[in-house]
Amino acid sequence: MRTLLLMRHAKSDWDADYGSDHDRPLNARGARSAESMGRLLAKESLAPALVITSTAVRARTTAEIAAESGNWDCEIVLEPRLYGTGADAAVQVAAAAPDLDPIMLVGHQPTWSILASVLTGENVEMKTATVAVIEFDIDSWVDIVTRKGTVRIVLQPRDHLG
Repeated sequence: MRTLLLMRHAKSDWDADYGSDHDRPLNARGARSAESMGRLLAKESLAPALVITSTAVRARTTAEIAAESGNWDCEIVLEPRLYGTGADAAVQVAAAAPDLDPIMLVGHQPTWSILASVLTGENVEMKTATVAVIEFDIDSWVDIVTRKGTVRIVLQPRDHLG
């Protein structure tokens, strides 16, 4: 059994001074949501053993804040293929992951909602900082390419901000 955590980056700051879309930062609400989700995942014993994140500033920062807030003991790997990609490429990233459990992919819309549907056959609304917890009856991540998972729970920060 393997557990994949899909996390959409937290709310970004459209008014900030940034160059390209890739460099857009989080806003204050986004940072608070990332903190909340990091603590929540740790509390629920869902802290990832590995985080693979898009290289975009907003995704990378979401992963870093969540990991720090939840005291996750894991490596955060920057993966350029998760920025501006489709669901198929994201599945390939997961399939190439080392056999750690659970793993987290941090990325963007609309890909993350599509990815959740491809992986499970279910419609999952991936709002900012949402985490979809998907379970697979597989022994190795390479098998994610041919197997469907089941959505265990969808966690949204608005339900857990205090």
